[in-house]
Amino acid sequence: MRLFASAALAALVAWAGWASAQTPPAAPSAPPAARPAAKVDGAFIRANARATPEWPSVGLDYAETRYSRLDQLNTGNVGQLGLVWSYNLESTRGVEATPLVVDGVMYVTASWSVVHAIDVRTGQRLWSFDPQVDRAKGFRGCCDVVNRGVALWKGKVYVGAFDGRLIALDAATGNKLWEKDTLIDHARSYTITGAPRVFKGKVIIGNGGAEYGVRGYITAYDAETGDQKWRWFTVPGDPSKPFEDEAQARAAKTWDPAGKWWESGGGGTVWDTMAFDPELNTMYIGTGNGSPWSHAKRSPAGGDNLYLASIVALDPDTGKYKWHYQETPGDNWDYTSTQPMILADIQLDGKPRKVILHAPKNGFFFVIDRTNGQFISARNFVEVNWATGYDKKGRPIEVASARDGSKPNDAIPGPFGAHNWHPMSFNPKTGLVYLPAQHVPLNLLDDKDWKFNENAPLRPHSDLGWNTAKFVNAEPPKSKPMGRLVAWDPVRQKEAWGVEHVSPWNGGTLTTAGNLVFQGTADGRLVAYDARNGKKLWETPTGTGVVAAPSTYMVDGKQYVSVAVGWGGVYGLAQRATERQGPGTVYTFAVGGTEKMPEFVQYRMDKLLQGVKYDPAKVQAGTGLYVSNCVFCHGVPGVDRGGNIPNLGYLGAPYIENLDKFVFKGPAMSRGMPDFTGKLSMEDVEAIKAFIQGTADAIRPK
Repeated sequence: MRLFASAALAALVAWAGWASAQTPPAAPSAPPAARPAAKVDGAFIRANARATPEWPSVGLDYAETRYSRLDQLNTGNVGQLGLVWSYNLESTRGVEATPLVVDGVMYVTASWSVVHAIDVRTGQRLWSFDPQVDRAKGFRGCCDVVNRGVALWKGKVYVGAFDGRLIALDAATGNKLWEKDTLIDHARSYTITGAPRVFKGKVIIGNGGAEYGVRGYITAYDAETGDQKWRWFTVPGDPSKPFEDEAQARAAKTWDPAGKWWESGGGGTVWDTMAFDPELNTMYIGTGNGSPWSHAKRSPAGGDNLYLASIVALDPDTGKYKWHYQETPGDNWDYTSTQPMILADIQLDGKPRKVILHAPKNGFFFVIDRTNGQFISARNFVEVNWATGYDKKGRPIEVASARDGSKPNDAIPGPFGAHNWHPMSFNPKTGLVYLPAQHVPLNLLDDKDWKFNENAPLRPHSDLGWNTAKFVNAEPPKSKPMGRLVAWDPVRQKEAWGVEHVSPWNGGTLTTAGNLVFQGTADGRLVAYDARNGKKLWETPTGTGVVAAPSTYMVDGKQYVSVAVGWGGVYGLAQRATERQGPGTVYTFAVGGTEKMPEFVQYRMDKLLQGVKYDPAKVQAGTGLYVSNCVFCHGVPGVDRGGNIPNLGYLGAPYIENLDKFVFKGPAMSRGMPDFTGKLSMEDVEAIKAFIQGTADAIRPK
């Protein structure tokens, strides 16, 4: 603890008005006979995958390929793309959803799980639905108040609300049909940020929250009634009680009960990826990190800690476990396996293989047999320092020092991941996967004195419920940030081509039969590349950074491309790579489009904070309090520049002088600011003010 305190300021320093668009006028309600999305079921999704004229599910098809077979738009004419319409999502936080389009209607979500239905022909609103998530509870999610989209099935729209509700809406009107509480324990910080999927008439959803101390699980509900059909837990519960199934009993043998993992939940949350193979009648999920992050605290005697950081195959009818493959045994670095997976049929050694293609946080690209979970190959697609490779049995060959938590260590990749939730795509024509790769420098050190739910200064966000058992940046990271679009050959297990970006945290990808790859960037562009060689063919400004993936579809014989833009996610809270900003916006493009882009405004950032009176003796105490309450959202004062949440080192002095008016039932609660009443005292606030102004003074050019 003392080591961290003495280095905290240096380490923290080493962390490296809206657009004027008006709300679109509401279009007349769809006539009851129209029944939007009524045709969407399993047969339709499978049939649509053969030609992909519509985009009915988040990954386009059950295999989650994000490969459109449309080729009206191609390398020869993509340069003629123009804006057809833009739509104001009226959000200021992260937008991570892929737009779904069926019957000429787009369904897309904004932050706070708000759903919008848009007429694709006009760009006008048909309806919107706000689940009324309590804005003051935004701190209960680690990674912004985001939502990755909806599911469609037989005239219904399904959305997972941030606060853990699964909601079914009428696709024609947006009226709520039913609502189910998916949470098993409201005392713990469970959330939903992922898109539901519907397999065989069941709406399936997981939850997030492993940073806070929860037990992961995934649940299936009847798509018509909302009745729960099954639930499968990803990690075992309290061993003094009967396990839910044989899979849990087997998993418990890989955990050390001395760590009492069940008290801190164990983790393994299923917060994003799912895929389905109808022919094998098998669904696949990716599981999350351990809770806490520290393996030594979670399971002191070691062990693989199943089923953390794994791909797991389940029976979609019953939820029964079929097989698993663990990508990071004994996870110690927040190396989730929840990143989007793709099902593909490829030729390996001259033979056809049904495989899963996966690039999780840990930096290795995996090819796995999806019929039985057999490991085929793994190769790192970025620099890594925790393992040198994988052996023939599919186990990592670890670097011993990477697991040593007794001293600060640059984790490469770090907890932001070599690839995070941003979707990748697979083009069977080129045989390549288009992958948003990255590195965000972070230094980790085990907290040997950690106890579950114990708040203490310098423990990252411990006053907001975080339980990582790790100190972050106990000394300045030495690695460098990186963002890159990688075209990866899964057969040869090597990069075919790549494009360097100016920052990490770039958007997901879309690829098409027209030999195109589309990706939005952190610096505020949507770009089209030649899928064969990476040549840039077209780009357009988007005003703010793009993190979501685009979709493409046909309406009235014309191919469109749409992307939902809104900077955010965990990295985007405190960091950015553009000087412009605007509200969350859907942009829709087609060849010959002539509409003007909305106005973009300059990011508002005052001069470096000056003039706030403070006691220098309180700076050290303020450092610890800032780390345990503020840093992951607001960044380091004056060093970071702010993302979709402002950096406190660049606010005007009156804001900081009156900081108590903001932290105690302040006006920003309606935008997601926690209420620190009962958590902080006035003396604490004065210490935090001293840290903010003291840091600004320390870095001010002389």
